[in-house]
Amino acid sequence: MHPEQLLQAYADAVHARDAEALLALYHPHVTVYDMWEHWLYDGQQQWRGMIESWFASLGDERVQVTFDDIRSHVTPELALVHAFVTYAGLSASGERLRTMNNRITLTLTPGGNGWLILHEHSSAPAEFNSGKVNLHRPA
Repeated sequence: MHPEQLLQAYADAVHARDAEALLALYHPHVTVYDMWEHWLYDGQQQWRGMIESWFASLGDERVQVTFDDIRSHVTPELALVHAFVTYAGLSASGERLRTMNNRITLTLTPGGNGWLILHEHSSAPAEFNSGKVNLHRPA
């Protein structure tokens, strides 16, 4: 699996609300700096708790994940991937309810049948004066 294909597997797992498929993309010792709640998720088990809580909070909604401006650098030992990501909340009938954007950077290491996420960092820019985070990327 090319590192960029991992992004499609991520999007598919999130849309399916399949925690096991999503967690299969992560190294057991993953470090995640996520946008929400905690400064750090240390290891796949801590990350599992966040993912399961997220999916449980969705009710009958789905989340469509899309990546733009994907860039990667690959060596035999590791790959770096960064992109802009859009998370769109969809109703049970597929109607788009809301969206948010952020930036994602992944450090991947060889494992399994391709690459595993060893480090994930998501962020969004904050307005300098107010500190308010901007979750909507300009077109």
